[in-house]
Amino acid sequence: MRLTTKGRYAVTAMLDLALHSDQGPVSLADISTRQRISLSYLEQLFARLRHFKLVKSVRGPGGGYRLMGNTADISIAQVVDAVSESLDATRCEGKGNCQEGEVCLTHHLWEDLSAQIHRFLSDITLADLVARNDIQSVRLRQDERLINGRCDESHIAVSEIL
Repeated sequence: MRLTTKGRYAVTAMLDLALHSDQGPVSLADISTRQRISLSYLEQLFARLRHFKLVKSVRGPGGGYRLMGNTADISIAQVVDAVSESLDATRCEGKGNCQEGEVCLTHHLWEDLSAQIHRFLSDITLADLVARNDIQSVRLRQDERLINGRCDESHIAVSEIL
């Protein structure tokens, strides 16, 4: 199975958004800092997520992104599908031409695995992940790092002025 960076980053960014949704719109810059994902890459992912109506943008000061629905209604499979990520475990990308233009011996096995993975991710919602203690622990560490990073930047700016 290939779940590339695009799918992993989209899930990570959506989970970050869900974890911080109680604070109002979340900026891509904050997600970028916490998750160490390039801002330009996040912009591309969020364009797709917006197109699939999983997020909405909020303009103006204090703007950013919000989830379009409830965390309990957004599955991980929806997020992966929105960024056109394939969960295909076959060599032929599901085309059935894996062995000299024909179906190989194990094609249907890998096809079944792909379907199982998609069903598995369909059964997990953002709410399920937000509720996990291990994820909340990581959130606290990342939030602390973001806050400390901002304090460090402010300190540098003030010391440069003095």
